[in-house]
Amino acid sequence: MKSLYNLKRSPQAWFERFAKSLLKFGYHQSPGDHTLFIKQSPEKKITALIVYVDDIIVIGDDVEEMQNLKGKLAKEFEIKDLENLRYFLGIEVRRSKSERYVPQSQYILDLLNETEMLECKPASTPSDQNHQLGTITKGIPVDKGRYQRLV
Repeated sequence: MKSLYNLKRSPQAWFERFAKSLLKFGYHQSPGDHTLFIKQSPEKKITALIVYVDDIIVIGDDVEEMQNLKGKLAKEFEIKDLENLRYFLGIEVRRSKSERYVPQSQYILDLLNETEMLECKPASTPSDQNHQLGTITKGIPVDKGRYQRLV
């Protein structure tokens, strides 16, 4: 694995190797999202795995398959099992005995803090109702990445 590091294609090469391993384990790669892999057992239980950079989430109703998958991945790759998911991509995940839910309060507070809008007061109409849209030819360019994150 060390030969993959410090190469321009190393993330792509790692993912190709990872995907081949999952296909060998009987998983199918989603045509809609190439980072999502799914396996269905003969009993119709499902195990899903999704990858984001170097984070992997395994979820499903087949507890035995999830444990088998973790064991197989540990033999092929250096992994660290963080047990129950708490945060992913800045979004909190909470769980009780019967359910999992994704509250967005901390994510929203982080966004408000980042945009320096924590002290803003809510308004039923946050913009002027009679404002006319137009083209701005001068001014500060918009930070595209920040705008996308806020949306």
